[in-house]
Amino acid sequence: MSIRGLKKKQPKTFKVKIITVDAEMEFSCEMKWKGKDLFDLVCRALGLRETWFFGLQYTIKGMCTWLKMDKKVLDQEIPKEDPISFHFLAKFYPEKVEEELLQEITQHLFFLQVKKQILDEEIYCSPEATVLLASYAVQAKYGDYDPNFHEPGFLAHDELLPKRVLRQYQLTAEMWEEKITAWYAEHRGIARDEAEMNYLKIAQDLEMYGVNYFPIAQNKNHTDLLLGVDAKGIHIYSINNRFSPNKSFEWSAIRNISYSEKELTIKPLDKKAEVFKFFSSQLKVNKLILQLCIGNHDLFMRRRKVDSIEIQQMKAQAREEKARKKMENQRLAREKQLREEAERAKDELERRLFQLEDEARQANEALLRSQEAAELLAEKAQIAEEEAKLLAQNAAEAEQERQRLEITALKTKEEKRLMEQKMREAELIAVKLVKESDRRAKEAEHLKQDLHEAREAERKAKQKLLDITRLNYPHMVKYPQYSPADTRDANFDKGSLKLDLKDIDLKRLSFEIERERLDYLEKSRKFEDRLKELKSEIHALKLEEKQSGLHS
Repeated sequence: MSIRGLKKKQPKTFKVKIITVDAEMEFSCEMKWKGKDLFDLVCRALGLRETWFFGLQYTIKGMCTWLKMDKKVLDQEIPKEDPISFHFLAKFYPEKVEEELLQEITQHLFFLQVKKQILDEEIYCSPEATVLLASYAVQAKYGDYDPNFHEPGFLAHDELLPKRVLRQYQLTAEMWEEKITAWYAEHRGIARDEAEMNYLKIAQDLEMYGVNYFPIAQNKNHTDLLLGVDAKGIHIYSINNRFSPNKSFEWSAIRNISYSEKELTIKPLDKKAEVFKFFSSQLKVNKLILQLCIGNHDLFMRRRKVDSIEIQQMKAQAREEKARKKMENQRLAREKQLREEAERAKDELERRLFQLEDEARQANEALLRSQEAAELLAEKAQIAEEEAKLLAQNAAEAEQERQRLEITALKTKEEKRLMEQKMREAELIAVKLVKESDRRAKEAEHLKQDLHEAREAERKAKQKLLDITRLNYPHMVKYPQYSPADTRDANFDKGSLKLDLKDIDLKRLSFEIERERLDYLEKSRKFEDRLKELKSEIHALKLEEKQSGLHS
């Protein structure tokens, strides 16, 4: 037999692309593989053991359908493409995520899928809850908040909030980041898996969490209701309200679910209760509803039974893994704390070293300044000593000057007193001269009046004498010889002589008066000159006294 004949014939394969929430994988599948073979291959590649929550979804003719596990892949109505694309997604949801999700990979896949549904607004979430969920998503991605590393703008490229919330509030991206960071900073010390679990625990309380909606009608013509299938049962909603169901059927209260063509029938466990019938748009929709109902009902019943050996082992492993991770996280937290303390101590030592170096530098600078100051002080002391000598000399000179000024001041005061006394005497003399001048003026006036009267009398006497002479001696010139009348002439001559003498006395008196008046004017002028000199001397003394005061 040839070697070529020993080789097995290679089976025919086709390519498949598996798309998870955060990754893509490609596999080569045999033509005879069933859906379960491909599904198990994907689960092994992911390391997933909690396979009952997941399935492979594909879209055909605009409708999302799940790959059947018991039929061949190629025998199902799948897209004709190469490679064939399937989405690996959670098909069924747990009632309590904290108790049912055991593996970290299971929890992570649920976290990514629920987060995407919230961001795509397939699950409604209030704005406040979206901010809190976003903070846990940031904690799961970036770890503990570090203000030195997570600077403003580090969330600019992350999609964390639904567009509906962003449109509802007129806030900038920086404001949203500030709100998310405020919550994010409070999650310090929470590990990634714990942050994702906290995210899912909040999300599972939302009304639309884990619900698959299908349009239905109570008759064949109108589609006016929504049928929802989730982990707890079947719910009937109005077309505009997906939050509060009008009617609910828990899995424990349902006896049977069946369909015939487009009609689906729900029979309650209570036989007396009314049977609920509705119509869907397509037969495929009824098949999909029934498939989801069977899967959720099986899980519902499974949760209420004793766990299988496999589940018990998985839970034990999960507990051990959690305990190990907890210890590891505690150890890491201690190491981190010790490292932070060591870094703080190092920073403190470096700060202290810098401080000591700075203090030493300042001390050296202070020493240099002290030496310079000492030299300056020595120079200043020498200068001060010289200045002290100079000041002492100046003080002695000032003392001499002061004594001289005191003497000068005394002299000045004495001279001032004498001048004042002279001024007073001059004023008294002036007063006396004024009085004497007035008296002399009065006397001169009287004398002038007397002189005028005497001259008038003399004139009258001369006139009278001439008149008498003309009358008594008309021929006195013709007869010049001596006669008895000569005696009268002699007497007349005597009288005339007396008159001439009297006239001479008057002239002399008038001359004396005029001379005395001139003497008085001359004395008055000299006295005024003397007064001016005294005033000038007094003014000079006052100036000297002021200058003496300034010197003092």
